Amino acid sequence: MSDSPFRTEPDPRDRAPQFVLPLVVRIERAAPPARTDALETAARAVLVLLADERSAGDGVWAGAVRDWQDARIRKVVRRARGAEWRRAEALPGITVTGKTAEVRVFPPVPLDGWPRDLARLQVSGTDLDDPEPPPAADPSAPVLWLNPELEMSAGKAMAQAGHGAQLAWWELSGEERAAWRDAGFPLAVRTAEPARWPGLTAAGLPLVRDAGFTEIAPGSCTVVADHPALR
Repeated sequence: MSDSPFRTEPDPRDRAPQFVLPLVVRIERAAPPARTDALETAARAVLVLLADERSAGDGVWAGAVRDWQDARIRKVVRRARGAEWRRAEALPGITVTGKTAEVRVFPPVPLDGWPRDLARLQVSGTDLDDPEPPPAADPSAPVLWLNPELEMSAGKAMAQAGHGAQLAWWELSGEERAAWRDAGFPLAVRTAEPARWPGLTAAGLPLVRDAGFTEIAPGSCTVVADHPALR
């Protein structure tokens, strides 16, 4: 993905080696996933990778995860089907399954060093729909609230939801992280009511501000991570 024309000011993090977290969503022609389920599955996939023992300490992915987190926390969602998906599944990573969605998350890779079988996958074409409006979110569970004023493709929104989940993860204690992990990382992704959005952004909860590489202007507030432990 190239830098957005919205970018105007250099960021100190740009001086560090740049890594990206690849996520691949399975989109078969005959049975595409529901949009909200894809967003929620992508957010859980990020959490599953962060909680995996291979991402911590001396784990095989730990160095790449540290390098990724030291620069910009980039995530890119690509789509695959059929043989493309099977090739993606053969690479080191973790597949997370939702009600209708399958998302595979991979350890971070250099921005210009994607594995060939992932680099050839398309970023565009992730425009998904919900066949029915999602139910109201459980107020006792973590909710990732999307900005109602922004239009994002499903792929972009999946990356933003994953970022929101990651910010919440960073804010939790070790005990709180373990409880969330052991419960299977329950969460919901919903678009906030316009009247509620200003209050959410002012509540002191983890807030995603997009870097502006694609689709939206830099600094745009995209997601508020409303975890019960952080209220």
